[in-house]
Amino acid sequence: IRFTNLKLKYISRIMNKDIFLTNSLGNEKVKFNPINPKKIGMYVCGPTVYDNPHIGNARPLVVFDILFKVLKCKYGKDAITYVRNITDIDDKIIASSIEKKISINELTNKITSIFHEDCKYLKCENPTFEPKATENISLMLEMINQLIKNNFAYESNNHVYFEVKNFKDYGKLSNKNLDELIAGSRVEISENKKNPEDFVLWKPSSENEPAWDSPWGKGRPGWHLECSAMSKKLLGEVFDIHGGGRDLIFPHHENEIAQSRCSSNKSSFANYWVHNGFITISKEKMSKSLGNILKIDDFKNKVNGQVLRLALISSHYRQPLDWNNNLLSECEKTLNKWYESYTKIRKTILIPDEYLFPLYDDLNTPGYIAKLHELYEKSQNGSLKDKEIFVSACNFIGLLNESDEKWNEFKKSKLKITEDEINTKILDRNNARKNKDFVKADKIRDELEDKGVLIEDKDDKTHWKFK
Repeated sequence: IRFTNLKLKYISRIMNKDIFLTNSLGNEKVKFNPINPKKIGMYVCGPTVYDNPHIGNARPLVVFDILFKVLKCKYGKDAITYVRNITDIDDKIIASSIEKKISINELTNKITSIFHEDCKYLKCENPTFEPKATENISLMLEMINQLIKNNFAYESNNHVYFEVKNFKDYGKLSNKNLDELIAGSRVEISENKKNPEDFVLWKPSSENEPAWDSPWGKGRPGWHLECSAMSKKLLGEVFDIHGGGRDLIFPHHENEIAQSRCSSNKSSFANYWVHNGFITISKEKMSKSLGNILKIDDFKNKVNGQVLRLALISSHYRQPLDWNNNLLSECEKTLNKWYESYTKIRKTILIPDEYLFPLYDDLNTPGYIAKLHELYEKSQNGSLKDKEIFVSACNFIGLLNESDEKWNEFKKSKLKITEDEINTKILDRNNARKNKDFVKADKIRDELEDKGVLIEDKDDKTHWKFK
């Protein structure tokens, strides 16, 4: 992989290396074979903009950002179309707007703006397209009409439902039969349904709720429908990769498959389903009742976005990630250390292929991070080129992509002590050491460390750096 001015120039011997992904459809790691290597489509479920995004939302943002980078590296930056939607109409949005006593437009615009700020903070690239549900209602109406025509949907009292039992492959993604899926989920009970498992495609809106005209009266679409309609519009009826959190496998992604395949009469929808694992907080699931939901906004004045990004990829994307107090501090220490080898990239740099192989093996980010540690150690006693290789390898996954000056500015803003105070403390410590008052000298060292400053005695001088 070659970099020029920190931008990829997708030319590398690694072009011959296969990408492997764990496909939830079959639950096995398989070689990625795109439908068309020059036109690869990836759709990832984006946020429902009813409240500030939390770190559970942040994990897929970073995971699929890295997959986007890997695909561009392998196939070329113009060969990948990455679609991530915005859900701006949903029952949660309506409820949140009522609770916050603001209009739905005001709420969705505000949360969408915060979401974009969070993406920037996490150093995520923009997707190729970011469609909004409310801008694609006509496509959803077309899909509903086609499902009714194909005998997979029915109207009942101004509602339209998908008739699940008519789709024989329902449950394949979850690897469960229909009875198991119904038993393990909260099925919406309604006298309008033919069967308990049927899910809504269209429903009427009350007087104060958003509504669009339809053949079945004024109303709004069901949540699952939007992704089927927008992926079809931007990627076609069959595309390569569909991603999201593990919690979306059922019912959301299962329903997407049913809607899309039954409206198009195709034998597949997305060929590869990639799902990231959950985030827990000290082994507990995040929930409002426990009061342990951590918003991305909560971190912005505490840590650089790179720290949060590194923490989110410190475990393999498929595994659960337990969030605790030590995780961020360890990641910050790692980046402090790595910034010691920071240098501006002067020219095109070739990263040795073997260092990138872990990412081609089912996005093995812990394996890649281990390789970065190797490159860092080499850069410490190596040439300028070794430093450039290390920085380029970090840039590839969205790290060390801002100058060391900017990194240190943020660190300084967090210090509980000024630079003048630090220098005064160091002078007091040096005087204490000269007077052999080592108890006082150690006490000053400890005081500085408590305030985020580490000191080091080297070549008859005392140097300090951020903790």
